[in-house]
Amino acid sequence: MLLNRRTLVAFCALAAAATSYAQTYPNRPIRVVVPFPAGGGTDIIAREVTQKVTGATGWVFVVENKPGAAGNMGVDMVVKAPADGYTLVLGQSSNLAISPALYAKMPYDAVKDLVPIVQVANAPFVLVTGTSAPYKTLADVVKAAKAKPRHLNFASPGNGTVAHLTGELLQSAAGIKMQHVPYKGAAQALTDVVSGNVDLYLGSVPTLIGQIRQGKMRSLAVTSAKRVDDLPEVPSINESGYKGFDAVTWFGLLAPAGTPREVIAKLNSEFNKALSQSDLRKKLSDQGAIPVGGSPEQFSSLIKEDIVRWGQVVKQSGARID
Repeated sequence: MLLNRRTLVAFCALAAAATSYAQTYPNRPIRVVVPFPAGGGTDIIAREVTQKVTGATGWVFVVENKPGAAGNMGVDMVVKAPADGYTLVLGQSSNLAISPALYAKMPYDAVKDLVPIVQVANAPFVLVTGTSAPYKTLADVVKAAKAKPRHLNFASPGNGTVAHLTGELLQSAAGIKMQHVPYKGAAQALTDVVSGNVDLYLGSVPTLIGQIRQGKMRSLAVTSAKRVDDLPEVPSINESGYKGFDAVTWFGLLAPAGTPREVIAKLNSEFNKALSQSDLRKKLSDQGAIPVGGSPEQFSSLIKEDIVRWGQVVKQSGARID
């Protein structure tokens, strides 16, 4: 009986401490790790969303870029950080749902070592080429690839990214073989596409839409089932003869496992408020991203479902990174 009373007292003390912590949180800057280089789609979304929350709450966010290993390095850094709500990561499909199947050794468990806060956005990919390239349509690419297997190359932001695996899906659907050229992020890849050093590039719409609008790249197809509002003239792969093709990447905030639930709830509430605002939704939409929001539980379910889904794609493609 005494043990039970002591346990109850201890539990109440912990609960009171957690509530008190949540009430004063945050009282210093919150670091948001972007596991990709500055200027890419993940980075753009992180800065737009945190800026909106700052405007509403006065909270200070410091966005830190930590690229490497398809985003795994940045995520791992957050996993190892104190679980106090002051270090978050804007994770993505690649480092949370694909890497577990792609890498022989993972430094973290995407389900056990992280706690989801909120899904921020979805974004389809777009297949682009340089304006000097001879390919005007997806059909042109498929025809050239069938004529000379592995002669064409397609670049992506890195091995194991959703863009890389989407390229593998496209090759499987079209019955073609191309050479994959992985980059460490989007910046150098974009330069090489524009200059013609690589034939094709698959990247998220937020990353590429500026270059497309400026006429520096030619867009051939989007990977979502339907066309993208901000690129209405660009057909989807699904409507280009490959029924059922649908591949998007998602972005979401997570914290180290063990972060107090009250802090997670507070973050979730503020980011959902921001994502419901029409000006932020327009900013994200203008970048080719689709705002989402929702509960931590919904985001958690998505991660688990996509680990299974993309794991099957990795297995079928034979892709593996030691």
